Amino acid sequence: MKNLLFSFVLLMFTAFTVNAQNSETPAQADPNAPEISFEKTVHDYGTIFQASDGACEFKFTNTGKEPLILSKPQSSCGCTIPTWPQEPILPGKSDVIKVTYNTRSIGPINKTVTILSNAKTSRVVLQIKGSVVAKPATTEPVKSTGQGASPLSK
Repeated sequence: MKNLLFSFVLLMFTAFTVNAQNSETPAQADPNAPEISFEKTVHDYGTIFQASDGACEFKFTNTGKEPLILSKPQSSCGCTIPTWPQEPILPGKSDVIKVTYNTRSIGPINKTVTILSNAKTSRVVLQIKGSVVAKPATTEPVKSTGQGASPLSK
């Protein structure tokens, strides 16, 4: 009987606790908070050659009313390396996030970099896409013998 009574009290306590959590009003967003606005969120390399330059930039502006602070961006793999401004971006100012993709591997590119900040939209996902193809084989030019006729024609 004691176990039954204890179980009932525990169940009631849990029910009241869960109900109390649901009745809270959500916090209002700060109208003065910074806001990050990107010119583009997708960079398409198109088709690029293996071992070519895989750098691109994502320009953004702080369109809010307070300084924008970026946290360390998270890339979807080790082949994509982002660099970002370490200092706060003042309202109305712009800067860039640089992303470098390692083009050593042949194949499609579909990677993301997640940007975290103190902005109203605190999480923005940037995407890079395209395709890496092998460099075309280069052939050495045939050296002329200077005799006018090819040595193979004799």
